Formats: sequence, C-alpha cells, structure tokens
Amino acid sequence: MSPRLSSYYKQREPSSIRKAQISYRSRLDISEVGVINLAIGNVSLPMHPAMIARAKNLLSENSPFKNGVVRYSSSEGTKECADAIIQSISAELTVDMSKDIHCVITDGGSQAMELMLLGICDPLSDKTILFIDPLYTNYNEFSKRLSISSVSFYRSFNDDGFFSEIDITLLRKQVEENKPNGILVIPSDNPTGQQISRKSIIEIAQLCVEKDIWLISDEAYRNIYFTKNGPTSIWDISKEDVPEIVGRRISIESVSKVWNACGLRIGALVTDNKDMYKKVRSEYTANLCANVIGQYIFSSVANLNSTEIVSWYNSQRNYYLKIIDELVLGFRKVLPGLIISKPQAAIYIVLDFKNIVPISFNISDFIEYCASYGRCNIDSKIYTLLLAPMTGFYSDSNTGSKQARIALVEPEDKMKIVPELLSKLLDSFMLYQKS
Repeated sequence: MSPRLSSYYKQREPSSIRKAQISYRSRLDISEVGVINLAIGNVSLPMHPAMIARAKNLLSENSPFKNGVVRYSSSEGTKECADAIIQSISAELTVDMSKDIHCVITDGGSQAMELMLLGICDPLSDKTILFIDPLYTNYNEFSKRLSISSVSFYRSFNDDGFFSEIDITLLRKQVEENKPNGILVIPSDNPTGQQISRKSIIEIAQLCVEKDIWLISDEAYRNIYFTKNGPTSIWDISKEDVPEIVGRRISIESVSKVWNACGLRIGALVTDNKDMYKKVRSEYTANLCANVIGQYIFSSVANLNSTEIVSWYNSQRNYYLKIIDELVLGFRKVLPGLIISKPQAAIYIVLDFKNIVPISFNISDFIEYCASYGRCNIDSKIYTLLLAPMTGFYSDSNTGSKQARIALVEPEDKMKIVPELLSKLLDSFMLYQKS
C-alpha cells in the first residue's frame, strides 16, 4: 500500500526543454562525457556590471542586507525594481508608455505567465486563450496545470529557413470561430527566431480592440533583434496607432535573457489595466513576494540612463549575431541539406533534419540517444549535445518530429564545435539504430 498520486501527476512528464538534461544526469559514464546543453536558454554570459557590483556588495554598508537580515518586500515588489523594469522597457521605444503602466514583480517570467493566464481565463471554462504556434513550451505546460484551454494559430517552418508570417485575415477568422479572451504574441519569438513586424503587432492590436479581448505579449527577448527595424513591442503602440488600445495590454517581462540573469529568477507582469494590476497583486499576495535579493540586484538598472541601457543591448545583439553567423556557416559545411533558421530575433535556431534522415527518424529518439548514450571525441575531449525537440513547442505533438531548437547559450568556444559534434552524433545515432 502507498498513498496515491493525483491523475495529473501520474501523467506528468518533464518539460521538453528539461527532459534531455534529466536523462543525461542519469548516465553511468557522466564523469567521462562533457555536455554542451543547448536544450534550454540558460545564458552563460555575465550580468551587467552594475548588477555584478550589487551582487558583490550585498553586505556592504550601503546595502539593505548589511546586517544579514533579508525581509519580505511588498507583494508587488520594490518600487526600485519596478522602475528598473519600466526603464528597461522604455529605453529603446519611441512611445512614452511609463505613465500608463503598472508592474508586479514576479519570480521569473514563468510566474508572470501563470498570473496572466489566471487573469484572463477561468480554469475548466470554455473561455480560451489564442496562442501562435509554435510557442514557448511553458505556455502550454502552464495552461495544462491551470486547466485553462487554448487554441493555436499555426505557422509552418518553410524550406528557406523562415517561418510563415501571421496572416491577419486567417487570424481574424480563427478569433471569430473560437472567441478567445486574449491573443498571446511573442514579438521577438521563442522558439522561431521570427521578429513579428510592428505592422503585424498593430493589426493584432486593432483586432483585440475590435473584439474587446486582451493583447498579451511575451517580451523577454524584446531587445535582442538582428534586423534594422528596431524592437517590436506592444508598448510601442500609441493611442494614435490604435485608439482604445490602453487598458487591454499585458506584457510578460524577464531579466533572464537580455540582462543575462537566468538564475536571479526575476520577472514581471506589466499592464496598462489598473483592475488587472490590482487583482494580479492580490493573487500574488499568496506568494508573499518575489526573491528580494534578486530584486535588489536587478534594481541597479534603474540608475542607468537610456544611452547606457541601449549600449548594453547593442553589445548583446552583436555577441549573438556573431554566434549565429558562425553556427549557420558551420552547419551548412558539415550537414548540407539541413534546413537552418536564420534568426531575426531572440537566441534560438531551429533545425529541420527532414532532408538528411530516413522517414522513420524521430527527433525525440535522437535527443534521448544523445543524452543517454551519445559520446564523440572533439579535440581529444568526449562530448555529447543536448537539444530541445520542436514537438514540445507545437500544440499538436505530431508536428515537428524532425525539428530541434538550439539555444545559443554555451560559451563561445563550445558553440564553435557544435556543428561538428551534431554531425558526428547524428552519424553514430544512425549506426545505433541499425544495430
């Protein structure tokens, strides 16, 4: 006899961006095999110098923690941290949005996602949220956790390495058929690397106003873009662009990627709807507050001016653009026929193996092999590679069975060997399947 697990837990599997890491940690030869983990966007770059300085001086005379006391903040977070979030949003935008918005600091962007879902849809109701597929996997995971239903607008990954654009006519049709309570967009998109144009964001905003629904935007990668178009954001839409837009916008914010602080676990839900803000704050009182030390470290950004912030954003973009260019060239050299996305934004590349593998090839099997058994010699060192299956990013898990997402997050010297490592692991997997 043993106590029963819930039905939900019985069917629960690890997230597709974490599953390979769990398998790797179970290896008997783990001490012999180094890992290059590109399955999750766990950035390995240092934080901004102002944030590092605060981290180094947590017990200094000027720190609120100088006596070793760490108390709760208010549930919505400290004013300084909220100011830092708003400063980081507005630094590169053309529209002054700072007076219209309200901010609740959360334990990472992930917590803000859950609060958003609870705020616009009721659990176990017929009210839905509309996602744009493929989508960052945690939105689907949290929807399941909260028993909130969703519908998806599908984008295809084309042979030219680009995902199809959002057709506003087709999106409108889906909104009219499914009547969602809100539309979620990721302007600098994870996982596709697509930068949704300002024109498209405005069209979606107009649709949300017309249908009287929420416009939600995940802006974790807002300032990591590689086009000449500047950042795309719901906060860069003026009242002249879309009359009546004020009062229906929610953004999910995170300091993980642009500020290289994944483990700090600081995010925010930002909205221009005061009632939504008050209710999110009420809901978050059950969590007491976000990480107070994390809030303090990130709050240093509030002391930077817009020029300093934009300079930081430029350095981030330049770093990732160099990594992207080198990776794409490397993949084309060692794996001709591999379909490779060329990101316009964010820090991910999508690979489609369909032209270089048998029909029976399944990306999840390959990733599990790499995590559990794969090992290749590169420069006299043994490595394996962890990827994320794109099946976890589509609402239909049968889609993307030959596609993988890679995160550009390991140190530069490790990223240089990824094409060769992937090629060798793919060859060894093919032999393994034949044996």
